Amino acid sequence: MDIRIGFGVDVHRLEQGYKLWLGGIQLESEKGAVGHSDADVLLHAICDALLGAANLRDIGYHFSDTDPQLKGIDSKILLKKVFELLQEKGFSIGNLDCTVVLEKPKVNPHIEKMQTVIADILEIDVERVSLKATTHEKVDSFGKEEAIKAYATVLILK
Repeated sequence: MDIRIGFGVDVHRLEQGYKLWLGGIQLESEKGAVGHSDADVLLHAICDALLGAANLRDIGYHFSDTDPQLKGIDSKILLKKVFELLQEKGFSIGNLDCTVVLEKPKVNPHIEKMQTVIADILEIDVERVSLKATTHEKVDSFGKEEAIKAYATVLILK
């Protein structure tokens, strides 16, 4: 059996006038993430972790931020395409463990819904999708509500 671990991280600026997409759902927020796509840092970190575990490079390689066809794209579509790439190589997903760094809004009330969205896309049981959230205690750009970050670790199997 081929067992692999992947790690992903993503960061986006937060600004007024943008929507905040996280884990495939839109959160009510005064600020949203700025990016070429919908800027869903959690789904982007998961994509990078999965791609890395399968030795398929990174999200920017597959989905360039200069491609006009990807402008504003729903990151759930990107995650689905990454999942299809893994399936083509014969991999299945063991589990995910992710952490979001965001001062506000609070993420915890939305975790179960995000777990369901991610599990559905990846065709795995929701119990295999661990999501956590933390703040930066008002320290640096994350603590000052200027940015959002997500980390993801995944286990894949062949």
